[in-house]
Amino acid sequence: MGNSFKTTLITYLVFILQWLIFLSCKKIYKGNKIDKAPHVILFWHGRLALMPFAFRYFRQKNKKAYVMISHHRDGEMIARIIKLFHLNTIRGSTSKGASTALRSAFKVLDEKDDIVITPDGPRGPYRSIADGAILLAQKKNVKIRLLNYEAKRFWKFKSWDKMILPKPFTTLIYRLSEPLDISNLDKDEAKKKLLACFKHIEELDSFKE
Repeated sequence: MGNSFKTTLITYLVFILQWLIFLSCKKIYKGNKIDKAPHVILFWHGRLALMPFAFRYFRQKNKKAYVMISHHRDGEMIARIIKLFHLNTIRGSTSKGASTALRSAFKVLDEKDDIVITPDGPRGPYRSIADGAILLAQKKNVKIRLLNYEAKRFWKFKSWDKMILPKPFTTLIYRLSEPLDISNLDKDEAKKKLLACFKHIEELDSFKE
């Protein structure tokens, strides 16, 4: 019971902190909102901290987004926080517990909802694209959209994913890419294309001195 209470308390404290930081910041949104077609949406694990707010802006009304969360020890906490933002989850990853997670993801896409994946999660390698993200998009013939945010001022953690936490009262730029078609690419070509697109987005929205 003690561990459950502690987890619940930390969950709400993190949730409140996220809101306090987000509300204090200036927000700029770039890119078209999600349309009715199902998509596989990717964002880097290191941008997890304030990413739930992106879905409040970009998502289609009455269309669900299912975030794939691993069974890693931090996954339960992340899943609880995401639930507070009224987002759905699929437990498992495209590498660990893959078959169950992929079957659930296929069903979500069949129902015209979106699957959200951190392609380098839960443990890296840093800024890598998991095979499962490619498999999902190609098997179901859906397009991929990339989601990112950049902050003018932030703290960077010494974690494998180089997680950033924007500082209060800074400026945030959220961007959702146009749909990317990887249907005719092999796995390695698809990964190269997505990595190049991620890099382009980051360069567009970087705060250069």
